[in-house]
Amino acid sequence: MIKRRVHVAAAAIVRGDGRVLIARRPATVDQGGLWEFPGGKLAPYETGFEALKRELSEELGIEIQRAQPLIRVHHEYADKHILLDVWQVREYEGEPYGREGQPVRWVDVDELPNYPFPAANLPILRAVALPQEYLITAEEVSDEVFLQRLERALKEDGIRLVQLRAKGLDDEAYQVRAEKTLALCREHGAKLLLNADPAWLERVDADGIHLTSARLMALKGRPIPAHKWLGASTHDDEQLTQAGRLDCDFVTLSPLAPTPSHPGVITLGWHDFQQMVETAAMPVFALGGMTRHHANQARGVGAQGIASIRDFWRDDA
Repeated sequence: MIKRRVHVAAAAIVRGDGRVLIARRPATVDQGGLWEFPGGKLAPYETGFEALKRELSEELGIEIQRAQPLIRVHHEYADKHILLDVWQVREYEGEPYGREGQPVRWVDVDELPNYPFPAANLPILRAVALPQEYLITAEEVSDEVFLQRLERALKEDGIRLVQLRAKGLDDEAYQVRAEKTLALCREHGAKLLLNADPAWLERVDADGIHLTSARLMALKGRPIPAHKWLGASTHDDEQLTQAGRLDCDFVTLSPLAPTPSHPGVITLGWHDFQQMVETAAMPVFALGGMTRHHANQARGVGAQGIASIRDFWRDDA
């Protein structure tokens, strides 16, 4: 039996205080009583953005001033294939309310997992909770220089997601750096993931683990608890599929563009990157030659944002 395909535009509406608007589905409809991000099906010949504007006006009484692509989610139900075309909305006119009688609620991002959502919404919850920039630390010899550059990225550049990558350190030195990095991240409200064996979470209570592609492919199941963040490095469709199988919360996908550190390496390019992101089961950060100037382009082709070392780890101090 050929499944019917349903294309839905949905909005993650973010208020000035960072809370997100969710609405509860009527009890009489499919998956009634669950919470969702406001939106609805595309009408014939509508684009996703056109449908979003119409649905938010009809459902919530607001007019979108500006929206940015957040994530596109493909999900298979028993009777249908659904595509959720999700946009992030921060600028709008009016005060949202349930025009059709549906309950609506402003919720802290950290509280979203406490609400029952349809299964297709899980990647959206992750995308809403993640920032648009992911700092991968450089390998510095001196802890003092390392912490100076990290603090500048956190304080001046507003970085809120950090991967500690320090392959050149032995276990003792790595633990010292990890603990100092975690303290600094906590001070500035940032999340820290360790690029290390998942067992390191027993020694350093970081926010999660970032798997290398080799570790990713060697695992049979998710190696850390659900309340910790699990990221992974991916470079092809096979690794993206494995990341979905392990229930990774997000991945980096590289190399998108040439980088000075890897001259001559074959890159994905924007077209192939977009095709791979389209079928990914989680948010994807673009990595490889990325700077803040590429952020909007990356979001436009479906990425969560950009990951970088050199653009966030400046040595001009």
